[in-house]
Amino acid sequence: MFESLSDRLTGALSGLRGKGRLSDADVDATAREIRLALLEADVSLPVVREFIGRIKERAKGAEVSGALNPAQQVVKIVNEELVGILGGQTRQLTYAKTPPTVIMLAGLQGSGKTTLAGKLARWLKGQGHTPLLVACDLQRPGAVNQLRIVGERAGVAVFAPHPGVSPDGATIEQMTAGNPVEVAAAGLAEARAKHYDVVIVDTAGRLGIDEELMGQAAAIRDAVQPDEVLFVLDAMIGQDAVTTADAFREGVGFTGVVLTKLDGDARGGAALSVREVTGVPILFASAGEKLEDFDVFHPDRMASRILGMGDVLTLIEQAEQVFDAQQAEAAAAKIGSGELTLEDFLEQMLAIRKMGPIGNLLGMLPGAGQMKDALAAVDDRQFDRVQAIIRGMTPAERADPKIINASRRLRIANGSGVTVSEVNQLVDRFFEARKMMSQMAGQMGMPFGRKGNQRKAAKGKNKQAGKKKGGRGPTPPKNRNPLGAGMPGMPAGFPDLSNMPKGLDELPPGLADIDLSKLKFPKN
Repeated sequence: MFESLSDRLTGALSGLRGKGRLSDADVDATAREIRLALLEADVSLPVVREFIGRIKERAKGAEVSGALNPAQQVVKIVNEELVGILGGQTRQLTYAKTPPTVIMLAGLQGSGKTTLAGKLARWLKGQGHTPLLVACDLQRPGAVNQLRIVGERAGVAVFAPHPGVSPDGATIEQMTAGNPVEVAAAGLAEARAKHYDVVIVDTAGRLGIDEELMGQAAAIRDAVQPDEVLFVLDAMIGQDAVTTADAFREGVGFTGVVLTKLDGDARGGAALSVREVTGVPILFASAGEKLEDFDVFHPDRMASRILGMGDVLTLIEQAEQVFDAQQAEAAAAKIGSGELTLEDFLEQMLAIRKMGPIGNLLGMLPGAGQMKDALAAVDDRQFDRVQAIIRGMTPAERADPKIINASRRLRIANGSGVTVSEVNQLVDRFFEARKMMSQMAGQMGMPFGRKGNQRKAAKGKNKQAGKKKGGRGPTPPKNRNPLGAGMPGMPAGFPDLSNMPKGLDELPPGLADIDLSKLKFPKN
């Protein structure tokens, strides 16, 4: 969503690089470009004015004029002000001292409240809570049934005593019966009776602001006394976001904002406006239709994304949720010892797929904005073909790809629906990657596997003893005969021959008394 804004801001700030000193004209020109970028992104005009005013004031002050790199200092100022607009610090949910915690969702129809209820419930369940979804949207046809389906997918319970308006031939009694306020109160009682610690109330919306909508939302709020009232805002509605947020703040009141549809192609000014205008923090952000497309909103990370600095912390958190620590450690050990198999490679690849589209993951890396064309060309279906090829192999072939000869490759290609050349490319690239990762692991000090540890320990021991395999061994002292006393294979009492003269006229004492029958000579 912020792609266009990110391009404009990055372009505006790139013009400052390479300048050892910034004049007022340079600051004004950069501020003008930033102002145009924000206005094109549908950011509210009052917000833009205050934002630009603070940037110009700080950029022309002492903190920039006295800096060693003024351009980087201006980028730092823009980043800090952008973080301030988005809310400053991350704000967490407020939980009740005595369970259950009640969370009420409010917003216009079509903003994604019902889907968001399931996403929030799934996220809370992952945090160790036991949430209960309460269906209070009895006006929109199929809303109750949709919440049931979403709750089932999220693995949480749903309290829905009334079916709501049925989209298929509902009777007058079905359409008029059911009071959302009574359903909300009954849902809270159900949660207390069955020891649910969080209650999520899904309320009805309207196509626009009206008195009936506000009156019903206020009545539900008074009935359940929620700990959090989350205003669900469609991030694609542009300037109307500020008007809608103001109306809900005055009519119902809310303690937090949730942005939905951040994966859309809208300009995204709502996210930059609603926090500054209402003063209410943004708690969560939703960027997709799947239940896992939901996360805590971090203002500093969002500002880094907008400025093209990446979001490595979010990438790490997603990886921690998907990857198993023991499996990752075992894989690292196999990489270090050069024993990584195709089965291990497949497990790692499937874990990466769980984190989301590969293009989105690479987009979180710093400087990814300069590789947009390459990221757009990333095809996740290629991973499906790789998975099919590896699944077409036998366990022995996955464990030891060296045994995959020509006939085996033909069988694998026919079984996985690909060509033989694709199988060849996968196997060859796997060997190259394993070799490269093993070399990198040795340079970076990654842990070795059991055999790797044994080889490493033996290498160090042989090096200390001077008996490394294939080496020359310890250097003997100069002018010393190797056939000395105590040499293995010599009988006891064998004389020291280190001082033996060059000629044979003078033999060392005792040499003539040796019993040659005790020496072990070869048969021939």
